[in-house]
Amino acid sequence: MDSLIERLQWSSEIINPEAKQKVARQIAQKVKDGDILGVGSGSTVYMALLAIAERLKTEKLNIKAIPTSLEISMFCSKLGIPLTSLYEHTPTWLFDGADEVDPNNWLIKGRGGAMFKEKLLISVSPVSYIIVDDSKMVNQLCTHFPVPVEVFPQALVSVGQKLEELGATSIVLRPAKGKDGPIITENNNLVLDCHFDNVSKTLERDIKSITGVIESGLFIGYPVEIIKA
Repeated sequence: MDSLIERLQWSSEIINPEAKQKVARQIAQKVKDGDILGVGSGSTVYMALLAIAERLKTEKLNIKAIPTSLEISMFCSKLGIPLTSLYEHTPTWLFDGADEVDPNNWLIKGRGGAMFKEKLLISVSPVSYIIVDDSKMVNQLCTHFPVPVEVFPQALVSVGQKLEELGATSIVLRPAKGKDGPIITENNNLVLDCHFDNVSKTLERDIKSITGVIESGLFIGYPVEIIKA
């Protein structure tokens, strides 16, 4: 009988699959023997993993992956891509998606609730490739998506008040899909989705300075390379 991991399927519809497949092949071609890959989240990342797994089989490459989420960890296991951790290795490079990208290459990420480890990996990776399609390119952050903020549960009310003081015009506790109540992150925290009319250069730092905030989905000033699908 096949294991649960072997029967694992991607959990949502993959939009614009042809363009994503093209970018997935681009990412797979960057892989070199001995690389340690930081692996983000999302459907394009999943498709890149499929292409990378094919190269592993045909070229017998020796690589390892540091995933940002439990879902991607399971897919790496299914595809035969060995896993490692930041205890043992630093990424050679990283690939991930984004929810919004502005002209400064500032990002909003975190719709999947994995912004803490995504930011941890980007902060230590010398090269980070961010894969997006044209719909993710905006003139100003918070055009289509709010800024997610991961919050320690007992700090929810006080953090909400401080976010309002920083200028948040809308704050919503993110509900879960497939379960009752709010979404719980992989760190057992809650997510507040916050809209700001103006995302300043200091907003990421200001949000992170609030006691009770674990991380935000704002990525400002990171050396990333944008690859369009």
